[in-house]
Amino acid sequence: MSNENMWDSAVLKSLKPVLEKSTLVKINEQKISDVADWMAYEEFAKPDGSMLFDFGNDPDFLMDFTLVVNTLNFAFTNFDSGVKFETDYMGKRWSDSEAMLACFHRAIGEGIPFFDGAYLADITRDQLNKIFSGTIEMPMLDERVSILHEVGQKLVKDYSGKYHNFVKSCAPKLYAAGDGILERLTTEFPRFEDVSQYKGDRVELYKLAQLGIWGMHLTLAPRAAWKLEDAHMLTAFADYIVPVGLRVMGIFEYAPELESQINSLQEVKRDSDAEIEIRAQSIYAIARLTDEVNARRKGLETLLQPQVDFRLWKTYHATHWPHHLTKTIMY
Repeated sequence: MSNENMWDSAVLKSLKPVLEKSTLVKINEQKISDVADWMAYEEFAKPDGSMLFDFGNDPDFLMDFTLVVNTLNFAFTNFDSGVKFETDYMGKRWSDSEAMLACFHRAIGEGIPFFDGAYLADITRDQLNKIFSGTIEMPMLDERVSILHEVGQKLVKDYSGKYHNFVKSCAPKLYAAGDGILERLTTEFPRFEDVSQYKGDRVELYKLAQLGIWGMHLTLAPRAAWKLEDAHMLTAFADYIVPVGLRVMGIFEYAPELESQINSLQEVKRDSDAEIEIRAQSIYAIARLTDEVNARRKGLETLLQPQVDFRLWKTYHATHWPHHLTKTIMY
């Protein structure tokens, strides 16, 4: 699979104004090359359809599951204390989004129809709080209830209560003259419309929409049940964790005032220049790093940007190094 036209994605194209005007977040190009020199020789596991927990093999359910998960896949750190949401399950303590998956697996075992639009449309705060039983209350719980009501009502109204009916109505591509699954997911479901205005320009980030689509591709393509035909056009998923990896590796360089703000756990406001620069530069840095790693892997299968993104996320998602804190439902 070639990455030669990955730079044509609407997301990467939309970053141009930020890359040109960024003052708070800079990228050290030499560090990208230095990291690629050793990362290129690591093992990148080939997707095999395996999941953290066993949710069965029914393609329709796995579509429902993956998109509901990414409807709620945001903000796992308490904004006042900096403490991450964790839960104990199956003899292990899980952190961050993996803790959310553990909660969902536990809920399924208890017979809760969490991935049905009709259930989501009427879920109460108390019901959701019990599902997310953990070390702290799930951050932004009220916002999550509101999102589930909105999404559940849309699914019931237009797709018989199931995300898989929506997926099957879309072209199996990100971009298809308006009928691509990314194009429609970000327009039909407002909670996925992850865009920002940066000094007068529209920046498309689409973290959760792309992550949900990538999750379906990873899970269902090996099962020959559904495949994203332009997966090379996916970008990194602009979140809290990948910037930490980029900072630790020296690829990111913050202006002193932003470094201090992050390290002292002061909130970085949603849609501020700092927040947009962190996210946009993360996407660009992973794209550049993916190119550099692939250039050193001649004769091997081309890596996709989400694979390099995951390499950093998996390593740093439970680290004690501070990440920026932004109150948002988008990541």
